Amino acid sequence: MDKPAIGFIGLGLMGAAFTGRLIKCGYDVTGYDIDLEKIEAAEAWGVRPAVSPATVAEAADIVLVCVTSTAAVEDAVFGAHGVAEAGGGDKLLIDHSTTEVDATKDMAARLAATGMAWIDAPVSGGPPAAAAGTLAIMAGGAPAAIAKAEPVMADLAARFTHFGPVGAGQVAKMVNQVLVLTNYCVLAEALKLAENGEIDAAKIPEALADGHAGSNLLKALYPRMLARDFAPAGFARQVLKDLDMVHDLAKQTRTPTPMAAQAATMFRLLVARGHGELDGAAILKLYDEPPV
Repeated sequence: MDKPAIGFIGLGLMGAAFTGRLIKCGYDVTGYDIDLEKIEAAEAWGVRPAVSPATVAEAADIVLVCVTSTAAVEDAVFGAHGVAEAGGGDKLLIDHSTTEVDATKDMAARLAATGMAWIDAPVSGGPPAAAAGTLAIMAGGAPAAIAKAEPVMADLAARFTHFGPVGAGQVAKMVNQVLVLTNYCVLAEALKLAENGEIDAAKIPEALADGHAGSNLLKALYPRMLARDFAPAGFARQVLKDLDMVHDLAKQTRTPTPMAAQAATMFRLLVARGHGELDGAAILKLYDEPPV
């Protein structure tokens, strides 16, 4: 069976990892980013350059989008020379961005008018998992669209879960963010307590791995915090954006989220101190730096 032609919009940290993986899996990939340098960089691993999202959609059977905000998704799809201009037929759009739930539903309905289906499919695992094809992908969409997406998602994800209609994937991503982003703060606190208690903090992940404290983040993120390695695999400003989205959904659904609210306060402080372009692991800087 021939592989579908893939279009990819957004060639940043995640997009670079996504497209590299797709090329390795034998897909023909056409890519676009608002940053010309990122398009040029992606050519090095085999991505065909495009001059606009519409050009991407013209070349593709399935268009994947991974950009930084709801507004950026809307611009890529419905802005000048956007995907919608080349929609129609049996094309499919898969949004891997973390996007507002109500806006996702609205955009999917608008795109459906062109004949192009929409799946919201936010991810967890970051660039390393995208490059290895081991992402967790949470999806919302019609069953027929999901069935069409599954072969491609199988090359990108260790687990691809269909949660329900359009918007359901974004709700699942907010659940993921509550679990992950509050844990960033917990790990920083635990690390600093170990250091201040004058024990060998480096032994913590192995020592606690088989107990209830063991987790993927303890194994992967804690050592980066210990080394003060804050090079971005993602950005602290994006963490704050996602936590604000958690707050909005919690307000809409009347769900108390006090832990996520505290994490948002901490990341807001981190960003206000000028650290928004560092990795989320840099939340440890609030413990390392004296109060302002």
